[in-house]
Amino acid sequence: MHSRGPGMPEAGAAPSGPPQAPALAGHHGLLDLRGRSDTGPAPSSPFTMVYPANAVVVVSGLPGSGKSTLLRRAPAQATVIDPRAVHVACEAVMPGWLPYGLYRPWARWRHIRWLHRELRGDGPLLVHDCGSRPWVRRWMARAAGRRGRPLHLVLLDVGRAEALSGQESRGRRAPRRAFARHHRGLDRLLRRLSEAAAAGPSPTAGPSPTAGPSPAAGRPAADGAAEVPAPRTPLPVPPCVAEAVSVVLLGGPTRGLATWEFARSPRPARPAGGGTTRLRSGT
Repeated sequence: MHSRGPGMPEAGAAPSGPPQAPALAGHHGLLDLRGRSDTGPAPSSPFTMVYPANAVVVVSGLPGSGKSTLLRRAPAQATVIDPRAVHVACEAVMPGWLPYGLYRPWARWRHIRWLHRELRGDGPLLVHDCGSRPWVRRWMARAAGRRGRPLHLVLLDVGRAEALSGQESRGRRAPRRAFARHHRGLDRLLRRLSEAAAAGPSPTAGPSPTAGPSPAAGRPAADGAAEVPAPRTPLPVPPCVAEAVSVVLLGGPTRGLATWEFARSPRPARPAGGGTTRLRSGT
């Protein structure tokens, strides 16, 4: 993931067209955008998280934290894997009187099969995951790594009460035991990430790879563009999520401001001597 300065075009480019949401993200490392007092201010205006064309981005958080809402803002070029889609598809072909718990293993198998197939591709991929099971994230990182694809993590930290409220508003509640299990796992992960964000870079660790503000950081925003804090230097990824290239922490306010952008895959070079010409309909 890379960054552009808030409200600014790339270095050397002139502003053109209507202003867009500023791009605010890290290179490689941990970026805390929750707005906590110990980690600096968070964006107060819409911003865009920018990733490579082949990135696998795992979006984690408690049930009801807003993962599906954030994923619905995905660009058309990205594939979104949401276990809810598999749940609904399985439910549609089963008798209404049959409890979901009886065919849950089948639904999970279909979900894992879908995920494994998409990880073997090369286009942008967004994955809805609870985040409380580290082995699932590591498996995804290994599978993506075989294709040379980086794995990134976006973690929603909204708290237990807000997540339960989110479940009420959507009309679906996670089973109590499942929610408690997810809460314990995520709380443990968030504590470690919060400690790393508050501590800052280790004096012996050196700078994060490719980290550093973009050339436009700290300049005034372009005319008409929303002003957001200048990008901070991302911290090194903590060992607890070493499988991820980058980690972005979003809080309750900032989860609603974030949008996605993926770089375009480079077009393959034409063979020497030309090649076939593809005509559009009507030309």
